[in-house]
Amino acid sequence: MTSKLIDREAPAQKALVIHPERDARGSPRSAKARLDEAVGLAEALDLEIRDAITAPLRKRTPATLFGSGKVIEIGELCFQLDVDVAVVDDALTPVQQRNLEKAWQVKVMDRTGMILEIFARRARTREGILQVELARLSYERSRLVRTWTHLERQRGGFGVMGGPGETQIETDRRLLAEKIGKLKRELVEVRRTRNLQRGARQRHPFPAVALVGYTNAGKSTLFNRLTNAEVVAEDMLFATLDPTLRMLSLPDGRPAILSDTVGFISDLPHELVESFRATLEEVKEADVILHVRDIASENSDAEAADVRAVLSRLGIEVADRNFVEVWNKADLVDEETREHLEGDARRSNPPAVLLSAVSGEGCEALLETIARLVDDAPPVSVYATPAQGAALAWLYRHGRVLDRIEDDEGGVRLAVRLEPQALGQFEQLFPKVDLSPL
Repeated sequence: MTSKLIDREAPAQKALVIHPERDARGSPRSAKARLDEAVGLAEALDLEIRDAITAPLRKRTPATLFGSGKVIEIGELCFQLDVDVAVVDDALTPVQQRNLEKAWQVKVMDRTGMILEIFARRARTREGILQVELARLSYERSRLVRTWTHLERQRGGFGVMGGPGETQIETDRRLLAEKIGKLKRELVEVRRTRNLQRGARQRHPFPAVALVGYTNAGKSTLFNRLTNAEVVAEDMLFATLDPTLRMLSLPDGRPAILSDTVGFISDLPHELVESFRATLEEVKEADVILHVRDIASENSDAEAADVRAVLSRLGIEVADRNFVEVWNKADLVDEETREHLEGDARRSNPPAVLLSAVSGEGCEALLETIARLVDDAPPVSVYATPAQGAALAWLYRHGRVLDRIEDDEGGVRLAVRLEPQALGQFEQLFPKVDLSPL
């Protein structure tokens, strides 16, 4: 007897992607680039893209965003393409979303909803899941406007003395508020644990290095290259969501902690920035910030501006930090462009390193740049007798040894760089060892 295999997977939803094209004067990114990014977001949700269009938008219509003629035109296109979802690459009000769904007879998803859905699918850690859920509920709370007012309870209380009860919208708002409150309390506990872990790391004199960048700039590929890790690195928007930390070995053998963070994107929803503020604390606490850019992209400058804008919202000013621009994907540019980029990198302020995370080219130069930035502690001279070998071993583990001289009696004098915290630890652990500034 033969058996037939039954495909029980739900078929991919068919989608039309629409980018509302405003007056682009002064915009660093073209309408085509924005449309391509919107298509990438839709594909990250496993939507089957039937078509992608730009729709001129001279002014925003309060009820439907687009003018009546354009609404009818897009509705006819939805019917012709037999789509299930219309993706609007813009933030829609609840009223606009509901009116467009009525007019087009399909599900309508805006840019914020898309990003939230992607984040919900990708979150893996407890903290990530809680943060995404908090952002989603904050978003949905605004979607309740004028949605359920037709559902009013008959009466509250008893008999003729009872007054009008809660409307459904009031009930939903109360329930959402309770859920949001519960999530915030859970996040407080999770963040407390994270802060304890961060405090434990800070007791070790290892410099912290954080990767930031536009989504799909190659952060995870670079992270894997530098740490020999196996973090998921796909050619997909928001392939990495939860922060990952690994040990990194600098050229002199000194260890550092490298963290990979969530990718940024233009018009990142306010709800997500606020919800992921704790996760991005890894960036605020870092000794060095590596801004990974897709230098082969024609929108590299615009993407870099978007990243800096989000960092600024988090209270991180580039001018005040050890900041390095990592110009990734050098393997995708032609020879002439590469020569120009190499010259620009040498003159760049903040410093820039041209590399390819795929091939490894330029990664050594990046590590040397990091080492120089974390080597700002003044060197000290340490003399240890033969009986104080444990002190020497500690210095090699926790500092950077610049010079070593042995005398005839078996003693050793080291010139070593130690972070202030490590220096304090050394003085407490080995008070009898001779220590003096150089």
